[in-house]
Amino acid sequence: MKKPKAKARQRKAAPRRKESVTVSDLIRSTAAQLTRARLVFAHGTTDPAVEAAFIVGETLGIHPDYVAARAAKPVTAAQRKKVQSLVAQRTRTRKPAAYLLKRIYMLGVPFYIDQRAIVPRSFLGEIFAGELFAGEEFSLVRDANAVGRILDLCTGSGCLAILAAMRFPNAMVDAVELSKGALAVAKRNVADHRMKNRVRLRQGDLFAPVEGRRYDLIVSNPPYVDGKGMKGLPPECRHEPAIAFDGGADGLAVVRRIIDEAGAHLNERGGLLCEIGRGRQALERAYPDLQFLWLDTEASSGEVFWLDAKQLR
Repeated sequence: MKKPKAKARQRKAAPRRKESVTVSDLIRSTAAQLTRARLVFAHGTTDPAVEAAFIVGETLGIHPDYVAARAAKPVTAAQRKKVQSLVAQRTRTRKPAAYLLKRIYMLGVPFYIDQRAIVPRSFLGEIFAGELFAGEEFSLVRDANAVGRILDLCTGSGCLAILAAMRFPNAMVDAVELSKGALAVAKRNVADHRMKNRVRLRQGDLFAPVEGRRYDLIVSNPPYVDGKGMKGLPPECRHEPAIAFDGGADGLAVVRRIIDEAGAHLNERGGLLCEIGRGRQALERAYPDLQFLWLDTEASSGEVFWLDAKQLR
């Protein structure tokens, strides 16, 4: 009787090594989720890819300037889970990512932010860093080192005041804000950047806290959204303080007050740098005798103006 043949032993296939997920992979998948969610991007990020890089970078502790250089770095399951949680929260609540992360960057400089203050996204920081204040023949300010006093109106979280202090090394900056909550955020940022000796926070309505003082430079990113715009604010913006947006029926209520009163607070060779969004035509109609110098940035055209002290007086 023949013995049954022994079954050949089958070798177990070696388990496949899971390919690691990289920073680049995670950014792509996160951007796809944000795109499908149809969110609004206007709070320091301009589109789903940029916001995805911001969320992933902050979760992994990577500065925005170095995210691309870390694209091939593996991410852990715990890090992926944290990113997914943030994306789910962003989609469900429609809160700006900056509020969820308690962080925003301007010109690569990190700032703390929460819902007591509007998320900073001003064009003025870019103008500070450009050639208009570089001491060239065509510069608005010939010598940045000669600027001794700066006033930042509607300072919010204090970001512009701090950037101004960095740009003008010999200047003292008065930063005025009506909201006590926003001033608390600004106080934290001033402390974080060790600017307590150069940036002084003042609570009050525009020029009221600095009555009698004069400045070489006044800067402001005031409320300038008109009545129609306030009604149409997207859900993301409705998480921010309404007082930081509301510029009255035509959007110029606060801007008018700044223009009308700035002359009394400027030194002879000083000037006013102010952001007004899309109110250029309305502003030029309101002040036909003023010759506004409109300054463009990479992302804006005709949304920031300059007026020198001579015109304002």
